[in-house]
Amino acid sequence: MHISKLQLVNYRNFDRAESLFNKGVNTIIGENGSGKTNLFRAIRLLLDDGLIRQAYRLDEKDFHRGLGDWRGHWIIISLEFDEVTQDEAVQALFLHGTGNIADGTVGKATYNLIFRPKAAIRNSLSEVELGDHAALTEVRSKISIDDYETIFTGKSEADFTNPETYRALVGDFEAAQFPSDLSNPSIGGLIPGMLSISREVSFTFVQALRDVVADFQNNRTNPLLTLLKGKSGEIDPSAFEPITELVKNLNSAIEGLSDVSEIRADIKETITDAAGEAYSPRSLSIKSDLSDEADRLFQSLKLFVGESDEGYEGAIHELSLGGANLIYLTLKLLEFKYQKVKQSFANFLLIEEPEAHIHTHIQKTLFDRLNYEDTQIIYSTHSTHISEVSNVENINILGRCGSRCEVFQPSTGLSPDEIGNIQRYLDAIRSNLLFAKSVVLVEGDAEEILIPLLVKKVLGLSLDELGVSLINIRSTGFENVSVLFHDQRIRKRCAIITDLDGSFFDTAPDPLDSAATAKAKTRAINSQAAGLRRATSLNTLCGGNNWLTAHFADHTFEVDFLAAGNDAAVVSILNEVYSDAATLALAKTELESGDIGQFGRRVLTMANYAGKGWFAILLGKMVGPHTRIPDYILDAIFQAYLPLTAEVFASILNYRLTVIATSEQFDPQSITDMKAKVMSYRMGELDFATVRSAMLVAFPSDEINAILTDF
Repeated sequence: MHISKLQLVNYRNFDRAESLFNKGVNTIIGENGSGKTNLFRAIRLLLDDGLIRQAYRLDEKDFHRGLGDWRGHWIIISLEFDEVTQDEAVQALFLHGTGNIADGTVGKATYNLIFRPKAAIRNSLSEVELGDHAALTEVRSKISIDDYETIFTGKSEADFTNPETYRALVGDFEAAQFPSDLSNPSIGGLIPGMLSISREVSFTFVQALRDVVADFQNNRTNPLLTLLKGKSGEIDPSAFEPITELVKNLNSAIEGLSDVSEIRADIKETITDAAGEAYSPRSLSIKSDLSDEADRLFQSLKLFVGESDEGYEGAIHELSLGGANLIYLTLKLLEFKYQKVKQSFANFLLIEEPEAHIHTHIQKTLFDRLNYEDTQIIYSTHSTHISEVSNVENINILGRCGSRCEVFQPSTGLSPDEIGNIQRYLDAIRSNLLFAKSVVLVEGDAEEILIPLLVKKVLGLSLDELGVSLINIRSTGFENVSVLFHDQRIRKRCAIITDLDGSFFDTAPDPLDSAATAKAKTRAINSQAAGLRRATSLNTLCGGNNWLTAHFADHTFEVDFLAAGNDAAVVSILNEVYSDAATLALAKTELESGDIGQFGRRVLTMANYAGKGWFAILLGKMVGPHTRIPDYILDAIFQAYLPLTAEVFASILNYRLTVIATSEQFDPQSITDMKAKVMSYRMGELDFATVRSAMLVAFPSDEINAILTDF
């Protein structure tokens, strides 16, 4: 039996979310604050016997903040299980009536936690007349968290994330309409607390590895002590008797020491002298506190580990962070193994962010080897090294959308071939796109090196600050990866940047052409045809997809970069590419000619001669605030980063004003006045059109104006 689905309604930062899981190892990834910990906590409220009591004590802070007024709403956490066979002991609790196949090979089961108003409140809501918002407000104003109850149900088949289902069960707060049926059967049958499934499964939760030394020092959270206590209950009392006798003898020997007896007598005498016989204790002893009980004795045991070859074994607090975390994780896994042998009908292991301070090789090895038989494992992680080796079909991606979090399954609706392509492609670098807020895909090293520099130097904000991840595909096979960004899969923006490879010189055949010229023309014609086919394919792929856009250089990145007005930057690195004086002079003339046929050939010759990656590195040293970003790159960046906010534009404008202020010719008062307008724009007192016009008038020659006119 394994978890196949988790539905969350109005729980913390989830308004309506559905996660899908498979047998074996599953991975949950997402940015900070995307809800990974809350998702794990939701599962634990149903399956973790150590947390089950807290399931009955949810409060107003557990409601989704996007609700505004939580009063009257429900929190629903629903787990669906798959492959529950007919001989499962727990089947009677929650097996779907329609999910039970006759031969008993497969069954669907649900187990739900519902936090809802008690019957009296639900009845008061049902009596509100349709559309009577005043009466609804009156009823809700009297609701407190004490008016709520927690119930567990099974055998439900409702899709709780469906708004229509929610309105049928809970009510329509906008229309002020509530159901009269206070016990809708679609929520499933009530499961008494004494039949909790958490007592029937093997469940271990390994929390995020943040301060394991403190956990080892705490008797409640010490994983070694947990293991030892578990074992102490299995020790044959007769086998422990010799140890008990040794402890008793040791205690007696300590108490019988002459110094101990003398101190006891001195204490007794001193307190009698000070307080008198009437007020002195009747008896007083000095005894050893060493317990002869197994679990108490185990508390005195500590783990010592040697990390080096020197033979020294140190306590946990002496280990490196990675070493301590690895030991902690090992003990928690052993705890799970001990539980698993107890013949539970299902085994679940949840591991939260295991990568903290652990070497990348260990991360990948750990993920690869933790594949226990008959066990469902669910990781949450920030590690691209773990996501790299994760099965893309077993990944849930969490993303923030304002105050709520969404869950995406990247393989939904894809063919096995498409899934295979993605699986092979997502290495540790490219899998970063799964964690990104938005993505820009590029085809080569030049774009990967220079685009982040251009954005930072010209706009004053890095791609990271914009939440944009730039991923180098290192080919033109964008379709293999870009299919991830879709309504059915990852609902995040992705912009593709590629070259049309359009010819910038006459490619018409000429009988007088040399062999080299004829070959160059043929190559240019073929490249242009391939570029047009690529554009057609990508435009078709992006058509009707609100998450995906394609942006094309007319020729190639290097040619279009120079054509944008950056010839001076390219000329400035000539000495690092060529050494021959005649070649330097000719190259400078061609680069400054303004003729794309001349400067296009020359810049590509330089890039190929130096190597495109190295050429981009050389050129990157010359990128500055006055470099011009080609339009197609700007379009891609701002399509990936949507919606465009006043905060971002205000930051860009303030940066440009700082750049302007460093020039020799500027009016300080104009800078001051413009900064005031930008502040007003940031505060919402001026609209974008007004502040843009002011910038164009005050500083018409600044490079930012070419960008502002596009918005």
